Amino acid sequence: MTTEQSIGRAAMAGHPTRRVVLLGVFGAAGTVLAGGCASRVAIGPEAVAGKTPDGTVELSQVQVAYLGSGSTGRGVLRHRGRSYPFSISGLGVGGVGASTIEASGEVYNLPDAERFRGTYGQARYGFALGSMSGGDLWMQNEAGVIMHLKAKRQGLMLSLGGDAMLVSM
Repeated sequence: MTTEQSIGRAAMAGHPTRRVVLLGVFGAAGTVLAGGCASRVAIGPEAVAGKTPDGTVELSQVQVAYLGSGSTGRGVLRHRGRSYPFSISGLGVGGVGASTIEASGEVYNLPDAERFRGTYGQARYGFALGSMSGGDLWMQNEAGVIMHLKAKRQGLMLSLGGDAMLVSM
């Protein structure tokens, strides 16, 4: 066997392993995302049409993506005159790049703050090129709580996809 054949075999031997790992990551993210989205209320503008927000949210996140994505951050829920700090983290699919996100928006279907925590399905789109950015985040948890956030990003990022996000209080 020549050196080129040995190198080629070694490269091919590692290739299926990477494929299996990627499939496992995307499969797990898809399963969690599907579980986070499973509820009676549709996500998006139609789901909140005519509704009054029950609270507001501000959050800061860091997101990194290369086909798969990961994010982590902190935020504050304001509900009925009180502030509730929370942490947020998640995995997903779609996007390329890295960015920091400052987002704020409304929370719907939140009769009490205890229903805010949980696993959210997130649909997102946006971009960041330095300090120029745009985008929206729509999130819904298993209790039917919906967040609509306007995002300001910094970094270099093209984001289009979905995530499963865990909110802890």
